[in-house]
Amino acid sequence: MLRGLPLLPSVLLIVVFLAGPIAYCVYYAFTDMQLSGTTATHFVGLDNFSRAFDDPEFFDSVVLTLVFVVGSAIVGQNTLGLALAVLMEKASKPVRSLTSTVVLAAWVLPEVVAGYMMYAFFFRRGSLNAILDALHLPQQNWLYSLPILAVCLANVWRGTAFSMMVYSAALNDVPRELVEAAEMDGAGPFKRLWHVTLPVIRRSVMTNLMLVTLQTLSVFGLIYTMTSGGPDNKSQTLPIFMYKQAFQNSLIGYGTAVALVLLVVGALFSVVYIRLLKIEEN
Repeated sequence: MLRGLPLLPSVLLIVVFLAGPIAYCVYYAFTDMQLSGTTATHFVGLDNFSRAFDDPEFFDSVVLTLVFVVGSAIVGQNTLGLALAVLMEKASKPVRSLTSTVVLAAWVLPEVVAGYMMYAFFFRRGSLNAILDALHLPQQNWLYSLPILAVCLANVWRGTAFSMMVYSAALNDVPRELVEAAEMDGAGPFKRLWHVTLPVIRRSVMTNLMLVTLQTLSVFGLIYTMTSGGPDNKSQTLPIFMYKQAFQNSLIGYGTAVALVLLVVGALFSVVYIRLLKIEEN
């Protein structure tokens, strides 16, 4: 029992600042609490969840959230981060330093600052259309015609550095003799990556996928700065939908219920990744 005493302060902090607020939010999700506070708060059971599942706008937000996570995290950040890590392993030191600086610069920017920069890039009179105009290529208002694609690309640009660092560290643990043996057997770069490197770093792959997925599920400031979920809710993910219901429509109880649904979605992704990792180990 005495051995656990040093952990007691940490446990208390977790209970007070993590478990406590979560429990409070769970309570709010089953009430009709409003931000205005003009009416008394009542327990309404599962009414908030029934309202969400009967709301087409909620289901649209779920679909857009999945598109955003798959497109910008699972495919975008994960794949690009791995590609950069592999290429940087063969590059010269000046190239590695320059690439790391450029990629990390986007990652360390605050979400709102990164969102404003991407807004300036994709805006109708922004940098992207200026480049396309110089190349005599067709232009469009990207934030209006393809808003979910714009925010996906923005999130890839901002978050790829994390995946790149995870894979750069993982590649250092790949035995050189395995790679050299595969090369002597005539395996090309892609076969060496697929049959040698990826099996060795599969734990890092699953860990990275889980972390970037959970991180992307909670992205709010980037999307809100670029599109505010519009136009016509075409880039409205669950965090944006939750914010609008809780703070713009003053429906704290309903917004908290949506937050719990988002928490469940994140938990499901985590369970899938953990089970896949166990299957690989077996």
